[in-house]
Amino acid sequence: MPSGHPPAPPLVVQQWLNTEAPITLDALRGRVVMLHAFQMLCPGCVSHGLPQAAKAHEMFRRSDLAVIGLHTVFEHHAVTGAEALKAFVHEYRLQFPIGIDTPGAGSGPIPLTMQAYELGGTPSVVLIDRQGRVRLNQLGRVDDLALGALIGELIAEGDARSRRPAGAATRTDSDVADGSAACDGDACTA
Repeated sequence: MPSGHPPAPPLVVQQWLNTEAPITLDALRGRVVMLHAFQMLCPGCVSHGLPQAAKAHEMFRRSDLAVIGLHTVFEHHAVTGAEALKAFVHEYRLQFPIGIDTPGAGSGPIPLTMQAYELGGTPSVVLIDRQGRVRLNQLGRVDDLALGALIGELIAEGDARSRRPAGAATRTDSDVADGSAACDGDACTA
């Protein structure tokens, strides 16, 4: 189990779109979470970030990945309210759940979840592993292939543990080096 990864702070959301009930990270424990922080008036969010989140949602829909959008507004407050966001989500046909970050009260223009995750702006991608730890927190464009590979690694971490019964033997580098087979009662691996 990887160490040194901080626990993901809770989401401080004032309203949810595309979901019947509020979402908590505790309820998603055991799944990998991709949190995509965006603003609807952010050019990088519209041209790359949101299409990437939508694609991840579609591609990994039947896997252990939960894609969540976080509309975290730190500028243009007057024109980016909930009603405008609802129209935006409809027009762009975004299907994944989207939380509207709670504005920073008295602490400046930075919304509360954005502060908790120390996001430097939008778009930002946060990947949270099955144990609820932050494994990636990146501002700006994230390469599709690199993101897909990391998502696959995080999903595989749980898959490998769930497929291997407790106490099952695993192959070591010395097994490979000396050419010995790793066999148990069910199978032999090369």
